[in-house]
Amino acid sequence: MAKENQSCGLNSQQDQRQAQDTEIKERLKHIKNKILVMSGKGGVGKSSVAAYLSVILAKKGYKVGLMDVDLHGPSIPRMLGLKGNIQPSVHAGKAIPISFIPNMQVISIEPLLGENKDAATIWRGPLKIGVIKQFISDMEWSDLDYLIIDSPPGTGDEPLTVAQTIPDARAIIVTTPQEISLADVRKSINFCRQMKMEILGIVENMSGLLCPHCGENIDLFKTQGGQLMAKKENLRLLASLPIEPEVVRQGDAGNLANLDNYRTPFAQEFNKMAEEIIKLSSIAKPIVTQEKRKENDPGQLIFAIPVSDGNLCSHFGHCDQFALIETTNGEIKGKSMLTPPPHEPGVLPKWLNEQGANIIIAGGMGERAQQLFTQNGIKVITGAPMDSPDSLVHQYFSDSLVTGENVCDH
Repeated sequence: MAKENQSCGLNSQQDQRQAQDTEIKERLKHIKNKILVMSGKGGVGKSSVAAYLSVILAKKGYKVGLMDVDLHGPSIPRMLGLKGNIQPSVHAGKAIPISFIPNMQVISIEPLLGENKDAATIWRGPLKIGVIKQFISDMEWSDLDYLIIDSPPGTGDEPLTVAQTIPDARAIIVTTPQEISLADVRKSINFCRQMKMEILGIVENMSGLLCPHCGENIDLFKTQGGQLMAKKENLRLLASLPIEPEVVRQGDAGNLANLDNYRTPFAQEFNKMAEEIIKLSSIAKPIVTQEKRKENDPGQLIFAIPVSDGNLCSHFGHCDQFALIETTNGEIKGKSMLTPPPHEPGVLPKWLNEQGANIIIAGGMGERAQQLFTQNGIKVITGAPMDSPDSLVHQYFSDSLVTGENVCDH
């Protein structure tokens, strides 16, 4: 009888595992690209790369999920400013990831670690494997273009479980230029090859620091280590990211979503990397028109407002930042302050379309610019008063927005 009970218990466990595997496969069918961000050792900026890549892809119009499975050091919630707000809602027994910015959902394993976020997590291998597999199977993601997975450093149970659970995941390996980091990267490369996991490429982080006084590059951690490693291993070098103090400050402050300054060398290099990943993914970005947005969700609008010194800038091309204000049924739900790319013909309309903007409220704007915004599915309102972005949006919904002459100063 004891043997029969033991046999029944084993069969029950096998059935549960098979059901979980089937559930995982069904969940992952709705995700086009799964990217595992890895590193051979800690402290190389792996989580920063995973978080910033997710933000940039989302702002380019792709639907992105960011999953943090670092059991020993989940840092994604703090970097994104979520902290205590990372608890997912539950629907039909499945966890719904947190909506962070338009097109981006986030989930972290941090809520499973208890109330003391600074306590050490001491879990053995089998428990880790079970937790991660359950974590993946219990997520109710929407249809995604990208799922970015932030894995803990090394080649232990966590990345192994992800590789086995998500067999079509591809890897990005983050390193720094010095030899001690590169030695561990070689282990990560061999791990991926043994698991038959495609490596999208190497990211060399902390690749020099631009002197703020003279502009000369200072090689704090040697130079070109990642480039030489990629060449030796016949892999792509996706990016050489310089140290950018502003990235560090914004990450510590939980403001990574607002770090969108195309003028910094870091942002320019990262943007090139994102474009390369998009090219390797072979996903055509949808052109979303104003009519299509209304058809999809008539209650949601995103306003783009050029800002200088906190108020509307008199000409959209001369502004310091754009305020992107998200609204639902006439109520403001969120606001992001973004630094625009350099002002050139056609650049801003396309860029704001990528941010999901429906309406631009401006002071002055030329006729050609208005045509380009319209072609990108963005409604144009000109001659608005020099008020704050929030006030202008409230005026729009209350039908009290008084517009004057469209003064366009080129």
